[in-house]
Amino acid sequence: MQLSRANLADFVYFLAIARHQSFSRAGQEVGISASALSHAIKGLETRIGVRLLNRTTRSVTLTAAGEELHKVISAPMQEMDRAVEVLNRFRDEPTGRIRLNTPGDAAALLLGPVLPVFNDRYPDIQVDLTVTNLIVDVIGGGHDAGIRYGGTVPEDMIAQRLTPDIRWVVAGAPGYLARYGVPVHPNDLHAHRCLRIRLGSGAMYDWEFDRGEQAVAVAVPGAITIDETRVGLELLRHGAGLMYAPEPTITPLVAAGEVVTVLDDWASVAPGFHLYYSSHRQLPMGLRLLIELIRELKPLG
Repeated sequence: MQLSRANLADFVYFLAIARHQSFSRAGQEVGISASALSHAIKGLETRIGVRLLNRTTRSVTLTAAGEELHKVISAPMQEMDRAVEVLNRFRDEPTGRIRLNTPGDAAALLLGPVLPVFNDRYPDIQVDLTVTNLIVDVIGGGHDAGIRYGGTVPEDMIAQRLTPDIRWVVAGAPGYLARYGVPVHPNDLHAHRCLRIRLGSGAMYDWEFDRGEQAVAVAVPGAITIDETRVGLELLRHGAGLMYAPEPTITPLVAAGEVVTVLDDWASVAPGFHLYYSSHRQLPMGLRLLIELIRELKPLG
């Protein structure tokens, strides 16, 4: 089979399906409908006379032939991506697309203030965000990079710090504190209503505190469990319980008099946000420019 423009495009589609194991998600990545993507792959299979995918109503997997094709073409396609990025550096106006996976806190605190400026400065660069607190394989999911707190970055990735370390505080609404009292030691939290935290891994998070040489982790009680900061802030404002959160998310509510921080002398400091990406992939020009802008604007100091 000779390499043609049609086959080259279909190879790109095939690699997207292999990454996502889904026609719909692969279609979102390459910019065509799932039905058009399926039609293109069927055309490729017809031309080469080999079935590449096993299709069911619930899954898409590679056949043995598909696995072999994936091994052969994935590296050359990555080299072609790198070549495009090299050429992009010579353009007066950078172009391209950045696919980022980020937790809600990073989306609000980092990207919220930065992306409007980025869009004005580089209007031809598209930014595709997936906002989730789940721990996922960002590269396998078709993303160029992910943003996470420093302590949760996978060890096999290259990480670049974006922010200073972040202070974590406990806060409550004035009405809640008037009703249930103010804790003065982390162990006092056992007598309070707390908004429990479910991590992206599914595990429950023990609130962590430090004071001098002392370190305390508390498995707090509470009838409400959250995995996202925004809903927690609304519950906090309305007196549902005490909340443990990054200080920058609490500061506006403190300034407005809606909440009060407690246990300030026990507040702990944890690694700030880091951007991470695979060591096997070249950093896209657009992503490099975004990192530079975040460091320039310093939305978290």
